[in-house]
Amino acid sequence: MTITLSIPESLKPEDGRFGSGPSKIRPEQIAALDAGATTLLGTSHRQAPVKQLVASIREGLREFFHLSEGYEVALGNGGASAFWEIACASLITRRAAFGTYGSFSAKFAASAANAPFLEDPVLFPGEPGTYRLPELTEGVDTYCWAHNETSTGVAAPIRRVAGSREAGALTVIDGTSAAGALPVDISQTDVYYFSPQKAFGADGGLWVAILSPEAIDRAAGVESSAHLEGAHRWVPPFLSLTTALNNSRKDQTLNTPAVATLIMMENQIRWLNNNGGLAWATTRCAKSASILYSWAERSEYAAPFVVDTDSRSNAVVTIDLDERVQASQILSILRENGIVDAAGYRKLGRNQLRVGVFPSVEPADVMAFTKCVDYVVEHL
Repeated sequence: MTITLSIPESLKPEDGRFGSGPSKIRPEQIAALDAGATTLLGTSHRQAPVKQLVASIREGLREFFHLSEGYEVALGNGGASAFWEIACASLITRRAAFGTYGSFSAKFAASAANAPFLEDPVLFPGEPGTYRLPELTEGVDTYCWAHNETSTGVAAPIRRVAGSREAGALTVIDGTSAAGALPVDISQTDVYYFSPQKAFGADGGLWVAILSPEAIDRAAGVESSAHLEGAHRWVPPFLSLTTALNNSRKDQTLNTPAVATLIMMENQIRWLNNNGGLAWATTRCAKSASILYSWAERSEYAAPFVVDTDSRSNAVVTIDLDERVQASQILSILRENGIVDAAGYRKLGRNQLRVGVFPSVEPADVMAFTKCVDYVVEHL
């Protein structure tokens, strides 16, 4: 039976988008698209206007993340899932270790397991709703995990595995739903990669990677050895991190990018930096997340999915609902009222809400979201 219910306008958020990716895009970003209609859209990425846009993105990210000397920003097409394959082709020398505690952290590990020229990865699995970091392991040259597991709303710490740097190993972190929303010390990583459709408020299809000097050297060495006679590794140009970096240094991508994505991302980075950068963004996300967690803890029918408070994400908040309250029914009514994309991750299979609280989302709208859910549950 389909139930319809009108939520009073006075309770509704001004903007009803709470997706965990794609996320809310600010009106100012759309205005930037309109402003660039004749100077950027439809222009070759080899020409100065688009190259200036890429240069602004790279410099803006350097400022936003307070990058140390020697770290470089590279970007290319394909999204973060493409970067998993790039890392397998260009970064992992022989064997990697993975913390796997959700769908996305496990997918990168699966890519490494399928690469015919790599040894089987070492897995450190954690239960959904928790995290587990890889441990120092003999023969491992690359340690990988996700800063924020988008599927479960778990945030993991970013610190090098003790002894890994001394052993010459790299630390490669998936920051896709964390970058711009969670605090991070980039110096604790060799590769911090992400896509722009979360905190950076753009469309997908692009990857960005912040690379340490050690990661740059590793990629050059791995790719050089792949060309030696008898080598069993194949690094096609599209998966070559060195090729991507060389193009990025020219403020361009190897292949034609979606210029609209670049425009929206550049506008978002400037907005974040003008408001106070990473410190401002993470404080804003923490405020929104605390509204949801506090509401769920007070609720008679809801509770935070992630039990450990230190593991709870301030980027993607997951809320379990009592079995008497069906998330699918609530979500259907919310969507009818213009409040969208708060569904739990489908493969997790829980009776759950999942709310993206990236910097573009107003904390006041998050508060309104909780009131709307309460209203729906009360009237069902």
